[in-house]
Amino acid sequence: MKRFKIILIILTLIGGMMACNDQLDVTNPNSQTTYDFGDSEPELEEAIIACYNRIRLEGTFARVGYTLDAVRGDEVWNSSQQWYLEYDNLNSPGTIEIGDLWPWRDLYHVVNRTNFVLSKVDNVDMSEESYNQISGQALFLRALAYYHLATYYQTVPLITDYAAYSDINTMYASNNTQDEVFDQIEADLNKAMQMLPSRDEGGEWAKGRATCGAAAGYLARALMFRHKYEEAYTILKDIIAGEYGHYELMDDYGANFREDTENNAESLFEVQYMNYGTGGTDEEWTPVNISSEATQGHAIESNYASQELGSWGDLAGSVWLYNLFKKETCTDGRLDPRLYWTLVTYEEEYNTYTDQNTAAYPDGDPRNNVVYRQEISETPLSNSSQGGISIAKFTNARSNLYSSITNGLHCGVNLRLMRYSDVLLRAAECENEINGPTQTAINYINEVRRRVALEDLQLSDFPTADHLFEQIANVERPKEFGCENGRGIDLIRWGFFYDESRLNQLVEHGYYKLAPKNENDEIIVNTDELSAETASASSFQYFYKGHEYFPIYQSTLNANPKLEGNSANKNEDNGPAFREKWNIRPVVELE
Repeated sequence: MKRFKIILIILTLIGGMMACNDQLDVTNPNSQTTYDFGDSEPELEEAIIACYNRIRLEGTFARVGYTLDAVRGDEVWNSSQQWYLEYDNLNSPGTIEIGDLWPWRDLYHVVNRTNFVLSKVDNVDMSEESYNQISGQALFLRALAYYHLATYYQTVPLITDYAAYSDINTMYASNNTQDEVFDQIEADLNKAMQMLPSRDEGGEWAKGRATCGAAAGYLARALMFRHKYEEAYTILKDIIAGEYGHYELMDDYGANFREDTENNAESLFEVQYMNYGTGGTDEEWTPVNISSEATQGHAIESNYASQELGSWGDLAGSVWLYNLFKKETCTDGRLDPRLYWTLVTYEEEYNTYTDQNTAAYPDGDPRNNVVYRQEISETPLSNSSQGGISIAKFTNARSNLYSSITNGLHCGVNLRLMRYSDVLLRAAECENEINGPTQTAINYINEVRRRVALEDLQLSDFPTADHLFEQIANVERPKEFGCENGRGIDLIRWGFFYDESRLNQLVEHGYYKLAPKNENDEIIVNTDELSAETASASSFQYFYKGHEYFPIYQSTLNANPKLEGNSANKNEDNGPAFREKWNIRPVVELE
């Protein structure tokens, strides 16, 4: 009996020790790693949200990742003459973080997280619908990141295997050609297009998320970057026909730039920000900050708005863009309402059309609005101490939600990255490239023009494809998308940096005048058409060949022996290679 009791005690102790071991083998939910996370559907849903979070950083779309392409174009210039100067002048030496490093860093965070999701999703048991939604979103976001990496930095490492990060030999990857990267973008978007639901099918779930319509729209963009017009046109026509959900132009152009009309019928994809006054107070500019009290806004406004409101006032609309709006009026004699929503200038008619229902003509004198803070002059004060037209899009300029700007990540207006009007104007461009000027192409353009009551274009006014291209590239697209992300990418795909007449045209568009003053010695908004004789300078007169792309940051090159600099690092002319593959349409005069 004594021996039996001893054996029983020993067995009890062993059992207790084993039980303790089981209790100790518990994963701390506050210190999970990628090795023990992502093995269930709920965790992968969380991981997808984390992927979206990375497109809301400074280097993606919360600030410079969005505005760098705008200042690279001819509609925006660096009015502060400080931040962005080398990117406005297209001559960065490769040692400036804001453009050479930050978008690279933050876009690769998107790539990293989407690769993680795609490495896990095949091993998790879930419904086909859930699998398609999770995989499709990851593929779209990875393609979105690589689209901007390839159009910003030209030749970048293409990493699609999450396991590559665990081996230093594969983590330090070499450059891929731009074509190789675009092949992957097209492959990812083709898959996402088949997997994701439409905005109609997705319902509430689809608001703010990638859909098959978003994937189709970006696939058309990617195809057009490489002049695959017939393939892109097929997709664009399917979007117009409703194959990927219902899209239409909003009656009010301004509905694309307000907080109360977000995720509307015109939007194919937009980056989500919380309304002004909501969210926390900690600003997460970089990927290393993870705060539960983070702000939920962007800083585009801090760059676009006037210093009169407390903005940094780094960027301003070009005088060329302003005068482009002024050259054509609506069928009833009014100004194009897109001017109101794009640039902050005083126009007499804003004070006379007080009975209109459209937000383009609000009640009362706009000089009384807080954005002007002006009692003496009808002309608003300059965007900055150097002169410049304040940009209205994605700012408080036309909403008056608050009396002064809190600089930083505070603006809650969603950034619409792709709108249905882009689908229509791209369809017109493809039709013109394939078949020359046709009534079909004119009809696509007129649909966009009728929204703002402009007179219909007539086919007879465009004798050649060159003429209609000029109308699309330098009239319709600038007025519809002025000061938005994408103009710089367009200039590259059209070859405008590789043709002397086109480059001279960009120089003319880029003229600006520093510190114009009125009789009270105040810095004012200059809206006069400028020439080489009257302008202070032009952004494009400083252009270095190869710098239509941003250089890869020198410290990044130093850290990775496999990585080579791109055309901007080497000051290499991309013109000969471009002309070998594609044509550049000549400059023609429009009547």
